Amino acid sequence: MTPSDERSQATPEVVATIRAELERTLLGVRRYTLREVADLAGLEPTRVRQLWQALGFTVDSDPGAVMFTDGDLGALRNIAAILGSGAVDPSAEISAARSLGQSMSRLSEWQFALLSSHVVSQLSTAYGTASTPPEDEEIREFVDDILRRVANRAESLQGYMWRRHLVATTNRTAVRAQGEGDAQTRPLVVGFADMVGYTQLTRRIDADELNVLLDHFEAAVSGVITRHAGWVIKTVGDEVMFASEDAVDAARIALELQEAFAAFEDTPALRIGLASGPALARFGDLFGSVVNIAARLTGAARPGSVLVDEQLAAALEGHDEFRLHAVRNLRVKDFRHSRAYVLRPSRHPSGDARNETPPPPAGTAAPADPAA
Repeated sequence: MTPSDERSQATPEVVATIRAELERTLLGVRRYTLREVADLAGLEPTRVRQLWQALGFTVDSDPGAVMFTDGDLGALRNIAAILGSGAVDPSAEISAARSLGQSMSRLSEWQFALLSSHVVSQLSTAYGTASTPPEDEEIREFVDDILRRVANRAESLQGYMWRRHLVATTNRTAVRAQGEGDAQTRPLVVGFADMVGYTQLTRRIDADELNVLLDHFEAAVSGVITRHAGWVIKTVGDEVMFASEDAVDAARIALELQEAFAAFEDTPALRIGLASGPALARFGDLFGSVVNIAARLTGAARPGSVLVDEQLAAALEGHDEFRLHAVRNLRVKDFRHSRAYVLRPSRHPSGDARNETPPPPAGTAAPADPAA
């Protein structure tokens, strides 16, 4: 049975039952109005409405609507406790809630796609040959069983990954000296890697091919970035934004990314821009002129090349593994007093980084023989 055949088994009635069962199992039964849940959580209704909407959830305009569960009440009590502890500045609580909501929404969209495909596939296997569709109770038992086997483990994994990332973030930021400027502003190298011709490419390939390409892109860039002590800030379609605390690490990331993508003829070329300077870290994202410079250098770079700003070029000067060439006729918009430089390796690395990159998307050509 093909995936399309499996999806055809999920009638609107079956989908509705799955949705209702997911809500009942994961959240519980709706019991409280806005006023009731606010009173029980120790928050003002207006504040609950603002926080709930910032987290990405709709609040019914009818004040008598019963829309909150015991799980929602527990979440709001945790929010109240965190805010009451002083861990979050009151002026930043809505922004913090919005950032959390957006991050979790993206994660849940991805997880739901996996989970729903698994549920439909399993339902098709169990009931695909039956002459009549499964009863609601059968679907409920089936979904309950899958959630018990999958959801609890996924929730535990997410909790541990949060702790692991919290330690990694602390290790990156705690090395700065006490009192060294604003606690949220830190010197970083910010980079962007962008696939050239992505928009035109999406018009020529189907959704499955695009999915394979994006998987390859994200896997390749994240592997290279983390291997050299950098971290991904965000990925938006055909572009990844990353950061590093070390100029040499950032340069190695950029050059290895170019080497990895140049190895496959039918994979779009990359253009990369790097800039060094103070960046404002805010809710998992970075802001400031260093981000703007890196983005504009990326837009100005030729396919397969790396452009860096003057400050990063100065930090790399004298390192034998890099070559820097000033671009005399290029001036980055709004930063006219900064010169751009092309970054190249001084020689081919002794180790073959291509062996560590993920395989190319299906249908792409194999890399050329280096000895040819």
